[in-house]
Amino acid sequence: MLPAELHRRYWRKTLVVTALLLLVWFAATFGIAYFARFLDFRFFGWPFSFWMGAQGALMIYCLIVGFYAWYMNRLDA
Repeated sequence: MLPAELHRRYWRKTLVVTALLLLVWFAATFGIAYFARFLDFRFFGWPFSFWMGAQGALMIYCLIVGFYAWYMNRLDA
């Protein structure tokens, strides 16, 4: 394959995974806050929306960073 085509495919995959992870970030950050009234159930003894804002979103952010690093290392290999 031509180097230009490989470069184009690499950046296409990078943009797709970045867009998907930004969508997950947006849902974890704003989606939970927007639907907080509808997510009124207990989770580990706390209302789910409160727990998600205090702990869950941070866990999701760490998973996003970890997945991105793993995926990019795999893509670069």
